[in-house]
Parts: sequence; C-alpha cells; structure tokens
Amino acid sequence: MGVLAVVGAGLLLAGRGHWRLGAGVVAAGLMLGAALRLTLAPRAAGWLVVRGRLFDVALLLLLGAGVLGLAVTIPHP
Repeated sequence: MGVLAVVGAGLLLAGRGHWRLGAGVVAAGLMLGAALRLTLAPRAAGWLVVRGRLFDVALLLLLGAGVLGLAVTIPHP
C-alpha cells in the first residue's frame, strides 16, 4: 500500500499543476516498488507480485526510468 500511496501522491501533485515534481514522485514510487519486490518474499510483497520476480522488477524499473526521463527532458513552458 505504501507504493500505491507514493504514486497516488505524485498523481495528485501532477494534477494540481506541479507535473514535473509529480512525475518525479511517481517515478520514485515505481522504483521503490521495484526495490521492495526484489527484497520481499512473494507473500509479503502483496500486490507487487504479478509475474516472476525478475520480470516485475525489470518492468517497474523500466517504467520508473521512463517517467523520470520524461520529467527531466520535457522543457518548461
């Protein structure tokens, strides 16, 4: 639930106009999810378990890096 709360907070920030900060928080939440999925037992990981451990970690890291990449490369208006 902690990962979901962090991502939700990032989406809330982005929705309130702080999209760059919000995207950074979403990316941090996704990368936190990857770290937790890598270290926790499958029973303790809960909703982070989708497929195999390596697949889940790779997908969360890829999504987190992609969101972070968008946040830092899109110029300010």
